[in-house]
Amino acid sequence: MKMKQYGQWAFIGGVLLAVLAGFVTTVIPEGIVVVSLALLGLFVGFMNVAQKETMGFLVASLVLLIAGAAGLENLPVVGMYLAPIFTNITTFVAPAAIVVALKTVYELAGEKVGKK
Repeated sequence: MKMKQYGQWAFIGGVLLAVLAGFVTTVIPEGIVVVSLALLGLFVGFMNVAQKETMGFLVASLVLLIAGAAGLENLPVVGMYLAPIFTNITTFVAPAAIVVALKTVYELAGEKVGKK
């Protein structure tokens, strides 16, 4: 299996873990979920996002991060389910977005330095 495929499986696993852990918050210790999601997010950021996918990934990440901070817990009926799921998705996406953003800044800075 290629590294890109590992990254794709890590992304799928991270989303599934985020959703499932949102429903069973009392069964799985929170620390394990947070660390697992953060590590999967880092792995996805390093392995799964090519340079041509950077802008789309960062925009999608931004939307997910904003949705996670939108106060979904205030929605009637579904809010109590959506809030922990989006909190977990934020925990998963934020490290990946940071890695991709830093890689992008590094590449842009390298292009500027190389032109002098």
